[in-house]
Amino acid sequence: MIWCTAPMSVKFWPNGNNIRQISCTRARNNVFCFHKNAVTPENSNHSFVVEKKMAIIDDAESVVKELRSTYTSGKTKSYEWRISQLKAIMKILTYHEKDILEALRSDLNKPEHEAFVHEIAGVSSSCKFALKELHRWMKPEKAKTTIITFPSSAEIVSEPLGVVLVISPWNYPIYLGLDPVIGAIAAGNTVVLKPSEMAPATSSVLSKLISEYMDTSAVKVVEGAVPETTALLEQRWDKILYTGNGKVGRIVLAAAAKHLTPVLLELGGKSPVVVDSNINIKVAARRIISGKWGCNSGQTCVAPDYLITTKEFAPKLISALTSEIEKLYGKDPMKSHDLSSIINGHHFDRLTKLLDDDKVSEKVVFGGQRDKTKLKIAPTIVLDVPEDSSIMNEEIFGPILPILTVNKIEDSIGIIIAKEKPLAAYLFTNDKKLKEEFIRSVSAGGMAINETNLQLVELNLPFGGVGESGMGAYHGKFSFDAFSHKKGVLLRNFLGDVTARYPPYSSRKLQFLKAVLSNDILGIFRALLGR
Repeated sequence: MIWCTAPMSVKFWPNGNNIRQISCTRARNNVFCFHKNAVTPENSNHSFVVEKKMAIIDDAESVVKELRSTYTSGKTKSYEWRISQLKAIMKILTYHEKDILEALRSDLNKPEHEAFVHEIAGVSSSCKFALKELHRWMKPEKAKTTIITFPSSAEIVSEPLGVVLVISPWNYPIYLGLDPVIGAIAAGNTVVLKPSEMAPATSSVLSKLISEYMDTSAVKVVEGAVPETTALLEQRWDKILYTGNGKVGRIVLAAAAKHLTPVLLELGGKSPVVVDSNINIKVAARRIISGKWGCNSGQTCVAPDYLITTKEFAPKLISALTSEIEKLYGKDPMKSHDLSSIINGHHFDRLTKLLDDDKVSEKVVFGGQRDKTKLKIAPTIVLDVPEDSSIMNEEIFGPILPILTVNKIEDSIGIIIAKEKPLAAYLFTNDKKLKEEFIRSVSAGGMAINETNLQLVELNLPFGGVGESGMGAYHGKFSFDAFSHKKGVLLRNFLGDVTARYPPYSSRKLQFLKAVLSNDILGIFRALLGR
């Protein structure tokens, strides 16, 4: 069975006595299913070619064409339409919480607690905030004018960009799918959401519920894998938001450049957490555990990727971490129902390869257990792995936490700034001077002091990357701004028309204009008096 998102033409090339037959039937929600009526033996030379690529491209083109037509009609620009669509999202969350939780359990084995707090509540909070503030966001902002345009007034008008593409990841498929959509709708755009094919149950739920509750002439879900995403990226968009890894981020950016499309990239990187010794060690340990293992088993773009502390404090910190892990997940965390699974076998193998590296395997001080049948890896701590090991040179994105030690805690800053700029950086300390130095010296997408990950839940803070960790930011009002064009408008009447701006030019006119452009009030009077 071959699943696709559009009707496809089929051609058959017999290479022997048999001809394969394929029929096409339309499935629900405009998903098309091709059924093979026979199975070709593995040793058969018979082949067939399905003209799939052109059909997918045609489908992508028709989707964008419909959305652009809707946008051009002006429907999405009204306050009433935007509010109606935001309320529709709230209905999805309210009436279908169970469906969403089941999909997240199916895709990620995500505990209900995490699924609700990190996904459903996160989207709900963003949506309620937009509903409350949208009227104020849409109002033109007053801007000051100068003597050059006197008499005049000015304002900054937020207008929607047009047709937007949101490509969301598998690790938080509800939150990182719908949160950008909320921003795009609030700003008055039409939008396509492309969920990750690696979370198929959640992708299916999003497609079904959005088609049932929202205006499908303006908001669409396109399911599929690489071919569908590629076809979408070949279209002209007015903005693209992509959340994922840097490799694909570069592909998205290159595709967008062909149409001069602005891009918001939420990538990742190696987010450090620095732990000083003058802290409440139990609270710090719990917050680090929550940010690392309590958020999708470390499969989170802002999760602590590695930890830095002093050689002297490391044993105490490791003891505190292991003690709290056992309290939270039991003596055998592999039996805990409160730990998410690794998304698939490929990522499981990638993580175990990092652990089995000769430079790393002997450095494991806690955990390390794994079960591929359940796609689970226990919370794992490794101590003082070499800087040139793979685990210290790629984003881990899993339940493994390397701890590096330094002689002085201040030395941690040099280690961090020697690497690419991360999406997040964390510091646990009560030292005011160290806090100030950390904030001043470490460049990161976002930051939290004496906490992990919670900077994301504050809707008055932007969420975005810098350098290798991404570009642009959203959340709250920043989401509205990310999907809006700020149009500067100057308003004048027919008074105060200065003849000096028009030919024929003269030295007196030039003298007057020089005074005006220099904001020289006395010079203006002299020019007017001919002095």
